[in-house]
Amino acid sequence: MESVYPEALSIEVDHPSLTLNEDVLERLVRHVVDAEDGTLVHVSLVLSDHSTVRRLNREYLDHDYNTDVLSFSLRGEDEDSSTEVVEGEVYVDLDTAADRHEEFDTSFEREAYRYVVHGVLHLLGYDDATEDGQQEMRTRENQYLDTVLSTASSS
Repeated sequence: MESVYPEALSIEVDHPSLTLNEDVLERLVRHVVDAEDGTLVHVSLVLSDHSTVRRLNREYLDHDYNTDVLSFSLRGEDEDSSTEVVEGEVYVDLDTAADRHEEFDTSFEREAYRYVVHGVLHLLGYDDATEDGQQEMRTRENQYLDTVLSTASSS
């Protein structure tokens, strides 16, 4: 499969004051896709704020409220859904991570990285509309965060 993108992963920091380690972000995205036997065609990861993510949530999903992460698959309708091709955009609301990380007894960074993993899992076809789906995604999020963040802190 020939890519039309110059890079398989692009990271854009679109937040006025908050950011995350781009090396960790890249390792995290690639690890999730590899562990799920996916093929990373392209992910555009945008680290943003309440205003941007809420606007996208309202415009594309008709939800007028803040949310932690939005994922938009860019795979064509006619593509074989059994192929785990990852091509899309993930918008992470860093303000939500800053506002809520203490509620979950975790750091801002781990909470924000969780949103990244969650968004990529959605691009891989996971759905959290049911309680079982939520639990499956949470289990995978924890597994991938533990693996990547433990190696990131030891390097």
